[in-house]
Amino acid sequence: MSEPVAKEVEGADGADGVKAEANYVVPGLERGLRILAEFSPREPVLGAPELSKRLGIPRTTVFRLLQTLESLGFLERADKDRNYRLGVAVLRLGFEYLSSLELTDLGLPVIESLRDATGFTTHIVIRDGRDVVFVAKAQSQASAFSSVRVNVGTRLPAHATTHGHVLMGDLSLKELHALYPEGWLDCVTKMTPESVDALYQVIREDALRGYGIGNSAFERGISVVTAPVRNDTQKIVACITVTVPRPEIDDTLIEQGLIDKVQRAAAELSRRLNYRSDEESTYLKALGLR
Repeated sequence: MSEPVAKEVEGADGADGVKAEANYVVPGLERGLRILAEFSPREPVLGAPELSKRLGIPRTTVFRLLQTLESLGFLERADKDRNYRLGVAVLRLGFEYLSSLELTDLGLPVIESLRDATGFTTHIVIRDGRDVVFVAKAQSQASAFSSVRVNVGTRLPAHATTHGHVLMGDLSLKELHALYPEGWLDCVTKMTPESVDALYQVIREDALRGYGIGNSAFERGISVVTAPVRNDTQKIVACITVTVPRPEIDDTLIEQGLIDKVQRAAAELSRRLNYRSDEESTYLKALGLR
């Protein structure tokens, strides 16, 4: 009985194809994953009533799903009541995903060298929609006990961070408006762009410069230098950043070549991801190598 169904899906087009594929969706699994997706750094603890309201799922069903996820380790009780938070199993999946990323495999030696060259903690950061996510870290011993509290897996709002501005360097104004359809932006500090148009101006300035500098732009007393990483399609896929536990990147650090070191590290990781400039791509195509 299953073989005809499989053939129907393989040859289906348009609405019929979508309908056939929908037959393979497992409602319980879908609902469980939707529950897990509701938890975030801003809302680490949630209960069944709130989840039921948000997802439009009967409360009794939500209770059963929560208990199932708890038994598998994906959720754990946050208190003696019926509130939950993400469990260790989710963290394990996250680390498995990060370890599979080509970026982390190829980039870790690069940011470790950058850390050694600068004396500051370094990271690789990617963009996930409207957030930036830290996927690799090389901790500096000198800043191990500083106020820097960013670890692998930390998510921050892209519009309010220098990392996000650099990572959105390929986006057009139209694409940026699609990402932020409400037009206005939450202000984290006085330096946060308040509108999409203002954000676009900041993004273009960083893109033209080839790097971004944030002097206490997101967190007071913490400054960063960030440069984009591109892959073989010439798209920005990540950025490399140095975190400086100071209110600003002063002239002394600039004279010591901090910006140049960050840019060279980003260029090195781009090279490892097979990025080639337009001129290099044209030359390789002429040789029949691309």
